[in-house]
Amino acid sequence: MDYTDLYINGAWHATETRFEVINPATEKVLASVASAEIADADAALDAADKAMADWAARTPRERSEVLRRAWELMTARLDHFAHLITLENGKAGVDARGEAAYAAEFFRWFAEEAVRADGLITHAPASGARILVQHKPAGLAVLITPWNYPAAMGTRKIAPALAAGCGVIIKPASETPLTMLALMPLLEEAGVPKGLVNVLPSKRTGALVDHMLHDPRVRVVSFTGSTGVGRKLLKSAADQVLKPAMELGGNAPCIVFEDADIESAVEGTMLAKMRNLGEACTAANRIYVHQDVAEAFTRRLTERMAALKVGDGTDPSVDVGPLVNADTRDKVAAFVADAVAKGAKVECGGTTPDGTGYFYPPTVLSGVSEDADCVHDEIFGPVAALQTFSDQEEVIRRANDTEYGLVAYVFSEDFKRAMQVCERLEFGMVGLNRGLVSDPAAPFGGVKQSGLGREGGHEGMLEFMETQYISANW
Repeated sequence: MDYTDLYINGAWHATETRFEVINPATEKVLASVASAEIADADAALDAADKAMADWAARTPRERSEVLRRAWELMTARLDHFAHLITLENGKAGVDARGEAAYAAEFFRWFAEEAVRADGLITHAPASGARILVQHKPAGLAVLITPWNYPAAMGTRKIAPALAAGCGVIIKPASETPLTMLALMPLLEEAGVPKGLVNVLPSKRTGALVDHMLHDPRVRVVSFTGSTGVGRKLLKSAADQVLKPAMELGGNAPCIVFEDADIESAVEGTMLAKMRNLGEACTAANRIYVHQDVAEAFTRRLTERMAALKVGDGTDPSVDVGPLVNADTRDKVAAFVADAVAKGAKVECGGTTPDGTGYFYPPTVLSGVSEDADCVHDEIFGPVAALQTFSDQEEVIRRANDTEYGLVAYVFSEDFKRAMQVCERLEFGMVGLNRGLVSDPAAPFGGVKQSGLGREGGHEGMLEFMETQYISANW
């Protein structure tokens, strides 16, 4: 691998302490990567602070052109990034290429948003003073990204931060740091100034991040990951009253009503369940199917899931790669065993294969009990857990009966009824007759224990800005 050291102030820095990145399909070592320590974090903060002063002073159009160039360069190299994503994350080639394209789109979207930090001038009704409102860069941002989307979760944070005028330090997941490191030469080529973006892979994540969140120059923390870790980061962020953007866990319900088009519902459920092998907080976790169509839906979904080819994602004929590590695979297997012990029927899959790699087959479970562990916790794997319902009020109650509120999915041909159900679901996003909600142009985020703030859309850039109001007479 070409880029395996720390990236600080536009240069590569080796460290004595390193850690190994494993290919989940082969269980072989892909690379030895530098592990950042506190002194490295300080150097990155110094570099970002210095670079940000000039970057924030540039015109929005200048920042926009750099981001536009980053989109062009990444789009031209999608196959390269997709291959790297597959090697370190395991996802199949077609899925990895989809992620690379999605990741690149954040640069294009925020190139367009960089010039739209609109303000306001109006009259105060009582005093007659002018009210001037403008948006300014919030300050240095610490970005903490997960392993399930090594490229997209980084660009979804980097692009709006740069559009807003902020400098950043990125801490990528230890399982998948290579894609983010490989992005740095591309950003250099696009014209990102030295020191503005820094990447610190590390096995000492907790201590490293906590140190940065207590540096007075840091004003924003953006994290994608589990709710448990998010809570800890919020406690640290509170010490300096940092601006938090948290995209946390999910427990997505997928509701298939009796009037749904079965083929469309199956297609949407496949996308909501199997995108990224189910290793996504947006994955359909609880699939509620009306009892009148449950048999037909289960049969068709099982046919589709059983037909997927499992194997090394570098093989273009493979549909489903391995899970990211042994712990994730074993947790998925435990969810299946628990559901079966509580009465679920295995329609396909359900058995951990022998051999090398962290593979688990696409699995359909019918008749899943309400007290099964997989109903209450994220499966984070290729398991479709089916339950039935008979009443609309009942299924809305069951769907909302979770501490999470990231995304829900609804399939119905009755648009009036579907919209009424969507509005009653306690989730930040709803996919109506589609299994994909992620879009750079849309405000991605959840409610309740699924997070704070939004990524994407116009709101995504505002997460890295502060609103300033000036009261003036003239």
